Amino acid sequence: MRRIYDFTMALLILGMAVVMLGAAKFNIEQFLGIDNTFRYLFGGLCLLYGGFRLYRGFKNDY
Repeated sequence: MRRIYDFTMALLILGMAVVMLGAAKFNIEQFLGIDNTFRYLFGGLCLLYGGFRLYRGFKNDY
């Protein structure tokens, strides 16, 4: 059950990173109003944490 939770959270967080980093390319108005520095910083943090959750799900060492 914990492995499913890790994979689900990883997908959600990585999806948020894609939305934050690709807001200009996808032309998402709600995220274009946010300061670019904050958007890229938050997107990068989401990318790192989502990658960690994905690694933790594959490693399965609890």
